[in-house]
Amino acid sequence: MKRNIIIFDDTDIRRQLLPLTYTRPTAMLRVGITTIAEKWQAMLGEATYSYLTVPYLKQKFPLRACHHNLLIAGHVVPTPALAAQALSLRHGEALMTGETLIAFNGSAKDFDDRHYSQVVFASDTPRVLRTLPDIFAFNGPELEADFVRLTAGRQSQPLSKTNVVVGEPSRVFVEQGASVEGAFLNTTKGHIYIGRDVEVMEGACIRAPFAACHDAKVRMGTKVYGATTLGPCCKIGGEVENTVMIGYSNKAHDGFLGDAVIGEWCNLGGGTTASNLKNDYGEIRLWNYPAQRFLRTGLQFCGLIMGDHSKTGVNCMINTATVLGVGVNVHGAGFPRNFVASFQEGSASAGFKNVPLPAFLATAERVMARRNIALTDADRAIYTAIYNLSDRYK
Repeated sequence: MKRNIIIFDDTDIRRQLLPLTYTRPTAMLRVGITTIAEKWQAMLGEATYSYLTVPYLKQKFPLRACHHNLLIAGHVVPTPALAAQALSLRHGEALMTGETLIAFNGSAKDFDDRHYSQVVFASDTPRVLRTLPDIFAFNGPELEADFVRLTAGRQSQPLSKTNVVVGEPSRVFVEQGASVEGAFLNTTKGHIYIGRDVEVMEGACIRAPFAACHDAKVRMGTKVYGATTLGPCCKIGGEVENTVMIGYSNKAHDGFLGDAVIGEWCNLGGGTTASNLKNDYGEIRLWNYPAQRFLRTGLQFCGLIMGDHSKTGVNCMINTATVLGVGVNVHGAGFPRNFVASFQEGSASAGFKNVPLPAFLATAERVMARRNIALTDADRAIYTAIYNLSDRYK
């Protein structure tokens, strides 16, 4: 009988990671090459997997609970040692690091009541997502760890001789169907992973660590400064540094993007530049959904955080540490405010107005159809629920 594994959202952490977790469980965030859920699944092995998340996400991410469950924290990035400890838990036992619950083996009621027969402490100190900047801060080391796991015992496809490799060529792994021609690849600081059917065009300059998941594209002359992950079907051009694109999003033209996290189905118009450093080099404040205000981060570098289906127009200027919610459309001259709530459209000069839900859904349907992906009834229900949330305007 297959083990029943439930990957759960911590309610407080999920709210800290809005707007990205408006549209997905926490474990579906990409850190490194794969999502957190994919890492747990690879390390825990064959099982029945489901998610414990907010009610409006359950149609797309259903929960399957039974008397004997292994519950796993979706905001904890696993290691093989942690996965082994989780699998070894006896019924009623919990695995923790400090005050953070990593895993629990038992009934849903005992989990809800935090009723543990015994607490086991983690042998490793894992990376735990607590804030939005943790995603790009953890991306470099997690990319390296994923590279080792995904390529172990496998042979890379040959790298074309039209490319120039600075460093060790064995640190580049090319999957089946990928095309890399006339690129400059620097592996002195890490590994470069080129996924299935990825295209890296001539003149692209890539510094490791870097990963492009299946069907991504790196356009001509692109400059990547490292610690960057392109999720499936993403497209980049211009300058990119220390950025995670979760999937199906485009920054296809010139402009800078750094220390950033971009959701799914986003588009940055040609010439869009997002600052990641204040002119006075001071500490950055970032919009925090639970607090409903800007909070100090202790960081000097932080760029754009962009919720799903958000967009910028041609030559948009985005200020340091800007948060755009779900379904935001920014265009026109000037710097918009550092936070724009979900389903808003406008500019710094003309102001913002609400986007009607039918108009948003029609645009989303057209955007997804370009990738031959349908906007499902479950997707529509999710966006409708987000649209009706009282805090989306704040």
